[in-house]
Amino acid sequence: MKDNLEMNNQSSGASRRNLILGVGSAAAVVGVGVALRRFEPQPVTATAAHPVWAQQFETPSGEGLGMASFQGKPLLLNFWATWCPPCVDELPMIDAFWRENSANGHQVVALAIDQPSAVRRFIARQPLGFPIGMAGLGGTELAKLLGNATGGLPFTVFFKADSSIWRQKMGQLTPDDLAQWRSAQG
Repeated sequence: MKDNLEMNNQSSGASRRNLILGVGSAAAVVGVGVALRRFEPQPVTATAAHPVWAQQFETPSGEGLGMASFQGKPLLLNFWATWCPPCVDELPMIDAFWRENSANGHQVVALAIDQPSAVRRFIARQPLGFPIGMAGLGGTELAKLLGNATGGLPFTVFFKADSSIWRQKMGQLTPDDLAQWRSAQG
């Protein structure tokens, strides 16, 4: 009789443990799903009326950079900062893409979410051929309007020639991202 009581206690303990593990696993799956959804780019407002096209920025050299001048051709708009390692890592690849494809109408603009002095020092060490705008912390709000709900960097928005958004990418770009965009634009 004593042996049966111990077996029943062991059996109910194992069942309780399995139930707790099952509930914990289900909660973890739900948590991961919610976190992934939170980091996914969100839908944005209409194309030509989007506030991005009314924005004006200063370049590192002090000139004006009006976003309206980029409408009508495909545009890769990249949000970055000098303190963001994946941002810095992807800039040479973006620059090479721009050099290879600018003659075909593909445009690139990088908006720095950073201190102007840090951007100027960075550009002096690593010159880039495409336009750079000093967006400062206000650039984070613009990125949010473009679907970057979390404000993370790097964040890239690919616009089609009709000013509509083809794709948004949170995180570091890959050569495949650029090739897909180039192909989609003709």
